[in-house]
Amino acid sequence: MINNLINNLKNIQMKKILLPVIALFLLGFGPRSTKLTDQERVIGALELTKTHTYMMETLNGLSEEQLNFKSSPESWSIAECVEHLAISENALDQMLQESLKTPADPSKRADVKMTDKELMAMIRSRDTKVKTSEPFEPSGKFGSYEESLKAFQSKRKEHIVYMETTEDDLRNHYGQMPFGTIDAYQILMFISGHTERHVKQMEEVKADINFPNK
Repeated sequence: MINNLINNLKNIQMKKILLPVIALFLLGFGPRSTKLTDQERVIGALELTKTHTYMMETLNGLSEEQLNFKSSPESWSIAECVEHLAISENALDQMLQESLKTPADPSKRADVKMTDKELMAMIRSRDTKVKTSEPFEPSGKFGSYEESLKAFQSKRKEHIVYMETTEDDLRNHYGQMPFGTIDAYQILMFISGHTERHVKQMEEVKADINFPNK
C-alpha cells in the first residue's frame, strides 16, 4: 500500500512537470502574433513623417500659377501630383485595411520576395517612369488643390499615428502589388516611398526653365 502511495505521488509530480512542457510545445506550433519591433515602429513612423515634411517644404510658398504649370501638355502639374498622392494615400489605406481582415498567416512569408530596403529603393527611384492606372489619374476628384492637400494630410496623419500605436501583426498580413506580394508593414513603407517619388517629380517641374518665377 505504501508503495502504491509513493508511485501515485511520483505520477502526480511527473504530470506537474510534463503538463507545462507539453503546453509550451503545442503553443510553439500554434498561431502566433508578431508585434512590430521598436526599431520597425520608429523607422516606419519616421519615414511617413519625413516624406510628409519633404512634400510640405516643396509646396511651401508656391503660387497658383506655379502649382498649375506644366512642362509639357502630357506631364503633370505640381497640383496634379498632390491630387495623385491624395488618391493613392487613400487607396493604399484600403489595401492595408483589406489585408488585415484575413487571419495572420506566417506560412505566406515566403511569398514576400523584397526586403524593406529593396522595396523603398525601387519606389523612390525616378529612373524608371511608370504610367499610372486610370483610377489614380488626377481628374479634379477633390475639387481643388487645397482639398487634395487636406485629404492627403488627413490620411497621412492617421497612418503615422497607426504606425506609432498599432498592435496588429503587420508582418503576417499581405497585399498584392503588380510586382509581387508585400506585407502590411511594407504597404505603409510603400506609401512613404511613393510620396518621395512624386515629390521628386514636383522638384523636376520646379527645375524646368519655363517654371514661373512667382
